[in-house]
Amino acid sequence: MKWEKLKPPEPDDPMCCCECDIYQYGCCCDCEDLDEAFNRWLRHKPPHSRCHSPVLGALIDNLEISMIPALVLLPLLLRAAALHYLLGIIILTALPSLVLWYYYATHRKRRRTLFFLTLALFSLAYMYYLFITEILPRGDVSHLQLCTVTAGMILTIGSLIHTKRGLGFHTTSYHSQSEEVNKDSTHLNGSIQSAASSSSPPALTEKWSRCSVCKTMRPPRAGHCRTCGSCVKRLDHHCVWINSCVGQANHRSFLLTLLVFVLTSLYGISLVLCSICPRQYVMTALFYCPGVYSQSSSALCFTCAWYSSIVTGGLLYLLVVQVINISFNVTEREAQLALRNKTGQSRLWGLVIDTGEYSHGFCQNWVEFLTMTDASVSPRSSLTDLV
Repeated sequence: MKWEKLKPPEPDDPMCCCECDIYQYGCCCDCEDLDEAFNRWLRHKPPHSRCHSPVLGALIDNLEISMIPALVLLPLLLRAAALHYLLGIIILTALPSLVLWYYYATHRKRRRTLFFLTLALFSLAYMYYLFITEILPRGDVSHLQLCTVTAGMILTIGSLIHTKRGLGFHTTSYHSQSEEVNKDSTHLNGSIQSAASSSSPPALTEKWSRCSVCKTMRPPRAGHCRTCGSCVKRLDHHCVWINSCVGQANHRSFLLTLLVFVLTSLYGISLVLCSICPRQYVMTALFYCPGVYSQSSSALCFTCAWYSSIVTGGLLYLLVVQVINISFNVTEREAQLALRNKTGQSRLWGLVIDTGEYSHGFCQNWVEFLTMTDASVSPRSSLTDLV
């Protein structure tokens, strides 16, 4: 169980019996945490805390309150990184490390946070602001290129809003679903029973499962997200960058958001590098740009180009993994469960875990993904769900 403490919890990770309030034998749990606490009690040692200091624990609990100062520090850190290339290396290495640390700290507690969504939107707006105020006055960007970058920004935000609106929560109650199944099974007789043998009610009773948390009958490939507290149809994963789940209703718009953002970011980075390093190729200007630190404006743009490249590289990796999973018709949740249960095969150097359960070939998998029923705006979705 030690390796599970080093990774974030899975969306449908089964609860331990000592975590469940209604389990009457929870005191008899044989998990490692209870064994460790019992041994410390026998040795008269103080209980072991996961945080090495109370200051660190309080920092994790209250970091959400300091979200606004952290976002204000981002422009200051980027300007400090533009002073010298050594400072740039240190700061641009520390920023992703701090973000990953906070990701594991919040994801382990299974709670929603606005930090990553706000950081992503603020970074996007700040990069566009620097592009307008620092790169555009140089005269190296045409009106068509400016319109292209602006259109990419608008499409990214629009597809993100569409992704946030269609969450695809499954809200069918267990009793109503079971009553429908019983009603269908009692009214079917003779030829109607034979005709309905290949229809949905028998498949419903065979493949639908009951969620022990939501008390609902959920369809195949649906999963319960502990962070959102609901079952999601065809759950892929809970994305902290959009502060919501990715499932059947918004998976296509999520993929579109990633694609538009990556293309817009790569195009914007190339325009910035061509403006501040006109004598270098785009691929080499990011690593070698002589005289870029001679002016504060060009140094700041070069630092932000590196910052955008790091963010774009991470999202590009996520986009590649999503495309490969869709090609094999497997969700991220199914891949993680298959990896844990050792029921899947690792392919493409570990980029995908092929379960072989729903795959029907490359073309058919993409046709199924592009034509799967898209639920409308969830009844639970409102303007508050946009955050």
